[in-house]
Amino acid sequence: MSHEQYQSIILNLQECVQACNHCYDACLQEDDVKMMRQCIRLDRECADICVLLAQALSRGTPFAGELASVCAKICEACGIECKKHQHVHCQRCAEACFKSAEACKQLTG
Repeated sequence: MSHEQYQSIILNLQECVQACNHCYDACLQEDDVKMMRQCIRLDRECADICVLLAQALSRGTPFAGELASVCAKICEACGIECKKHQHVHCQRCAEACFKSAEACKQLTG
């Protein structure tokens, strides 16, 4: 895969990180934080793996496929959870997560 294709995936990952961080913070402000527990947990997991994969890709990791596979799985899980909640921040996060998961799948062959 070319450096330009990696750049596109890295941008998707960065957008996902921003959406997850925003969702995480906004969920903590919700009245029923207990109901948002799984969303908050997955926002953190997803942001962390996306940061890791973006850094790994930028340095040309030989483990791109393996890391992308895990990242896609976590992004999808976060997207599915966020989609359950009607808050705008959750819906936007779900969209970013699904987009990031699709980008990751380009690396898994």
